Amino acid sequence: MEVLVVYDVNTETREGRRRLRRVAKRCEAFGQRVQYSVFECILDDKGYERLQHALKEIIDQDLDSLRIYRLREPRERYLKIIGRDVAHDIHQPLIL
Repeated sequence: MEVLVVYDVNTETREGRRRLRRVAKRCEAFGQRVQYSVFECILDDKGYERLQHALKEIIDQDLDSLRIYRLREPRERYLKIIGRDVAHDIHQPLIL
């Protein structure tokens, strides 16, 4: 399944800035960043559960917001990009 992970972490404190870095790092392990706090991921059911669990462990549910949207497939049919497209084909291996 393809999912979109969107988050807003309160960064007013040192701990908040640390949470923000940890959330981004965890999301990078599951998908690719397409905007500052937005990641596209391709996951199986187990990966979806692992991602949710990992992010719940990091965020402060009283201060932060996390949204995970399942995307309609095929994504290309439902995706409209306006402006610069920084995304790569998430179906292909990412070579750094």
